This record gives sequence, C-alpha cells and structure tokens, in this order.
Amino acid sequence: MTLRSDTVAALYAEVAVAQSEWKLPSINAGVVRDGELVWTGSRGQIADGEGLAPGPFVQYRIGSITKTLTAVLVMQCRDDGLLALNDAVGKHLPGIAFGDLTIRQLLAHSGGMNAEPEGDWWERNPGVSFEALTGAMDDSQAAGRPDRRHHYSNLGYALLGEIAARLRGAPWMELVASRILDPLEMRRTTYFPVAPAARGFSVHPFSGRLEQEPAYDAGAMAPAGQLWSTIEDLAKYASFWIDPGYDVLSRDTIDEMAAPAAADPREALSASYGLGLRLHADGTHLFAGHTGSMPGFLAGLFVDRERRIGAVTLANGTFGKCAMVPVDLLRIVARYEPLLPPEWLPEPTLAQGEELLGHWYWGNTPLTMSVEAGILQLSGGLTSRFSPLGPDLYRGRDGYFAGEKLRVVRDGTAITHLNLATFVLTRTPYGA
Repeated sequence: MTLRSDTVAALYAEVAVAQSEWKLPSINAGVVRDGELVWTGSRGQIADGEGLAPGPFVQYRIGSITKTLTAVLVMQCRDDGLLALNDAVGKHLPGIAFGDLTIRQLLAHSGGMNAEPEGDWWERNPGVSFEALTGAMDDSQAAGRPDRRHHYSNLGYALLGEIAARLRGAPWMELVASRILDPLEMRRTTYFPVAPAARGFSVHPFSGRLEQEPAYDAGAMAPAGQLWSTIEDLAKYASFWIDPGYDVLSRDTIDEMAAPAAADPREALSASYGLGLRLHADGTHLFAGHTGSMPGFLAGLFVDRERRIGAVTLANGTFGKCAMVPVDLLRIVARYEPLLPPEWLPEPTLAQGEELLGHWYWGNTPLTMSVEAGILQLSGGLTSRFSPLGPDLYRGRDGYFAGEKLRVVRDGTAITHLNLATFVLTRTPYGA
C-alpha cells in the first residue's frame, strides 16, 4: 500500500519546514496506515556528527514515549489481576511518600505529584537508585491536590515502573523487552543506544553551532524516559495502538487507556490525558500517543485509531517542533487521502428486533428506530444503538444510553411501549 505522490510531497514539505525553522540537526518521520509503514522521510545531515546520515533504521532517544510502555506494563498487571487501578500506591510500595495516591492517578498525572524528583535535574545527571530517589520524596513537595487537574509528573512513572517490576519479580527493562518489544518484534528498541545511533545536540542561540548533549543512564527514572528506538520500530508500536494484539493488551484495555482521564482546565479536551497516553482532539477525531524529549532528542508518536493511520517522528535537537509534527502529518494524510465510508449494502433481516423498527415517540418528541450495519439505531431526540441481551431486552451500545437497558413491554403479544432506562417510548404522541 502506497501513498499518492501529492500526499508524499506534502508530508516531506512538513518535515523539511520543521527541520529548517527549528534548526534540527536531523529529523526522521514515518506514516503508518492499516498496520503498514507506508512512508518515511528524513531531513538534515547530522545524525551523529561523524558522517552518519539520518534514516528510519537509526536510533534516537524517545524520551517520554517510554512512559507509554510503562503504562502498558501496569495495565497488563491489572488485566492479570495483580493490581487494581484504584489501589493506593502504598499498597505496592509500603512506606513511600504519596502512598495514598492511586495507580490510576499516577497513570493519568492527576494525583498532584511534583513533576520532577528532588536533587539535580535528573535528565542531565547520572541516575540514582530507587532507594535514593524515593528517600528524597516528601508529601509536602506536592504541586497540588489530587484530581484537580492534569499535572505532568515524571516522578510518578518511576513509581509505576517499580510497581510493575515488584509484582512481576523482574527488572523493568526485562519486562519491557519480554512483554512488549519481543511480541511486537521491536528489535531496535533498547535501553542504551546500539549503532547506528544518533547523538543528541543543542544549537547555540547566537553562533548556530552544535553542542553535544549528555546521555546518562536515568537509573530509577528510566521508566519515565530512558529508551532508544527507530522510526521502523515506532511504526510497529503505532500499529499496535491501532490494532492491539491480545498477547500484549486487549482492545478493551486500549480503549480504556485512550479515553480522557485528566486535563488542564485551560485546554479541556483539546489536549487531555488518558492512562499513559496523550490525547489531542482534531475536530471530531481523537489522536492518541505521546511526545518525548531528553537532552538532545525529541520524539513524537500519534495515531488516529478510527481512521487507522499513525505518524512518528524522531530528531536529535534539544528544542524544536518535532514531537507534535506527527499530528500535522496525520492531518495531511486525512486531508489528501480521506478514509472512504463503507459501501452501502441492503440490510439483512434481524434475528431479533424487526418489530421495533419504525416511528416512536417520547412524549411528543418523534424518534425513529432503524437498522444500520445490522444494529438497531434509535435516532431523533434520543440517540443510541442497541444490541439484544435476551427476549425483549436490549443494551445500549453508545451515546447517552450506553450500558442502559431497553425493555419491550407487552400486553399479551402486542407491544404497548418501550422502557428505555425509565424513558417511555410509544407508537403515538401524547393525546393521540
């Protein structure tokens, strides 16, 4: 499957503009559609400063995209019954500061934890042990009260990684490799860089020359931002978020992670956070993924699960537009090659529910029960789809009545009305 030439030209132009305007030594990008890496592009000449050209196989540090893998490990523990999302952190890390916060709050960055650990800036200094990290923690360092707003916390993800490690009885990186990277065949995603790998640079604001940035082992903070990867590997990872495999996570769990759980009140749902995923609203569509940065590196990965497209970017500059370029690439693909609606076909006879089709009234409000893709669809003043649960019993699939019951009420064999979560629907309006 390939993209049209005009789509490719627009994608490359977006990457070229980002590299030029933000003075990125190199930037790489890729687009995924229906599980396949359908386009890659690179711009800039300096991947390592020694002649290595950028490309989809070259490793870059992915920063906080690492958090999504930590979140996957935690959700796997939940799905296997090793923890509950409402468990207090202290249940799994006894005696720790912030132990009254829940695992869900740490996943969504809604617990009010301080963003960074105490001490020297962890991204630019050698990492410390978990004991040293947590020994410096104190509840008084909180940035706010729980569940008031989304407040990003790198520190919280260090705790989540340790919880997964203790529950599984294995180091965090070993779990990442065995439970995520191996099943997804992400063979170029590693803890330390493996050649060919880029070097991280910053650009001097006045001279325009490059200065090499440090790349330390993050130690106990590794679950928040340690990993290195490539465009080719991140394309596989993006495809996973669109079509999850049950050997990693079920679709239901992915749906749960990609649902808004916390937001900054100033941004509301235009930029919210799920359980380990950044969410970005684009009209009626929702992009899910994450951004990443470490000294000398920027990264971004976002997918549109409904339209089955994804985009990833990697760059070796400390500052610039790279992490959000995937959002622009997704918009380009959606605009140049829109997803076609399914072809209409005549509906088959329903196994249950044929007699419910037609006009209904909620008081004087007209409603219609019809069929779409073999599913009962109520539209009008009340809107929802319904699936049968048993004779004369249905459950709402979405909308206001998601999960609610619709009961068919009869007098003998004749239907007198429908009871939709106490809403009474009749064949005629009031007084008729």
